[in-house]
Amino acid sequence: MDTKRQDQALARQQRDLDRRRWPREGQPHNEAAPSLAPVLEPLPFSTLELAPEGQFAAWQAHMAPLVEVRLPEDKSPDNGFPADHTAWNLGGMLIVQQRAPAHSYMRSAAKLRSSSIDHWYIVLPRTGRSWTEVDRRVAENQSGKLEIRSLGYPFRGRVTDSESLFLYLPRDLFSDAASTLDAKNNSILSGNFANLFVDYVNSIEARLRSLTAEDLPRIIHATRSMIIACLAPPAEHAAAAEQLASVALMERARRYVQTNLDAAHLTPDSMCRALGVSRSRLYQLFEPSGGVLHYIQSRRLLAAHVALSDPADSRRIVDIAETFGFSSAANFSRAFSKEFGYSPREGRSTVVLPRPAHSVSLAEHEKASSFEGWLKALGS
Repeated sequence: MDTKRQDQALARQQRDLDRRRWPREGQPHNEAAPSLAPVLEPLPFSTLELAPEGQFAAWQAHMAPLVEVRLPEDKSPDNGFPADHTAWNLGGMLIVQQRAPAHSYMRSAAKLRSSSIDHWYIVLPRTGRSWTEVDRRVAENQSGKLEIRSLGYPFRGRVTDSESLFLYLPRDLFSDAASTLDAKNNSILSGNFANLFVDYVNSIEARLRSLTAEDLPRIIHATRSMIIACLAPPAEHAAAAEQLASVALMERARRYVQTNLDAAHLTPDSMCRALGVSRSRLYQLFEPSGGVLHYIQSRRLLAAHVALSDPADSRRIVDIAETFGFSSAANFSRAFSKEFGYSPREGRSTVVLPRPAHSVSLAEHEKASSFEGWLKALGS
């Protein structure tokens, strides 16, 4: 019996030792983990409820911030244009689910001059085929293939009846990898990383209605990393050195503008001195963006809008205008209204731009937003 009791005592000691060595983790059964509510609401657009003869004109107006669209030569607007376009705003990225009949599209040099939108976008067709031309190079895309393109350069193309997923990402998100992306403008991504990225995008789309506030910045970061992983340096291009030098210079110029938005000395001359380039080289650099002065003003207007949209910023509208280089309230009001489609006073009373610090609280913002407003605010 003594031996038995000794064995039992040793067993108890061993169990106590194991409990101390491997403490149990987890919450008590009566304490549930805090639930995180979904934060995204879609912004839908559809022509299906319109009369057939008015459907294509509605689609043209909806897509006008991005491209000019036309019907194939053998189609008439009277035949109808049943299309759907559902956008999701993740704060630092837009995801768009789109279904549309065959059409052609063009982002012309004139469109670039009138637009401050210069984002990158990725197309993942579910069905259909497309052909897009940039600088006389045509990229042909089809179901299941990833295509990358910049809205900062002119392009044109056509697409068959299709269903596609679009990702719009701000150029500044890739400021440290700009040369890599620019070298792959208007190209089809391939390889194992591209296939993994397709799977990743599909999984994000399937979870859009359940994403929480904590998910959004992580998704933006992961998406950026996967895009860069899909791309390879253009070592095979003969003109790579010159191209990379131009891209690097453009990124330096963009950063200089962003850093000096509220500086009175932000002029083409000051930029030439800071960058060490001639005026002709600077103008050539910004020609696709509508010119140096147009680019500076667009960025200043966007910064002014962010300030106006901030409930914590109590400055007068005229003071905000002066901060960002506008000599009079009237000039600021005209430029602001032309850029955003409403006055500075309306911009202050109705928050339409999602701010990065509050991008996880998009439900109220989205109700008063438009697809064009989301595009213009992306990356701000």
